[in-house]
Amino acid sequence: MTWWLLAGLAAGCYFFKIGGVLTAGNLRLFGSGQSFLAYLTPAVLSGLIVVQTFDGGGRLTVSALTAGVATGAVATLMKAPLPVVLLVASATTALTRVL
Repeated sequence: MTWWLLAGLAAGCYFFKIGGVLTAGNLRLFGSGQSFLAYLTPAVLSGLIVVQTFDGGGRLTVSALTAGVATGAVATLMKAPLPVVLLVASATTALTRVL
């Protein structure tokens, strides 16, 4: 990737952000549009988590990170506070890597 391409991408992101700020007062979504956007964010975040957890260079891998995410999910289902979930997940990942 060249510096010109990186600068162009940064400028594009900046102008998209400015465009959103300028049009936010004039454009409102109703009903299904707001519902769609409310469900889109968690779906995209979940997809990124799955890809980062199981991607091993183009093939499916199960590693220490997978064990950490699984124990974090279990702690979340048990209604543990966020610091506890993070501690349990990171400790499980670290212990699995040591073993």
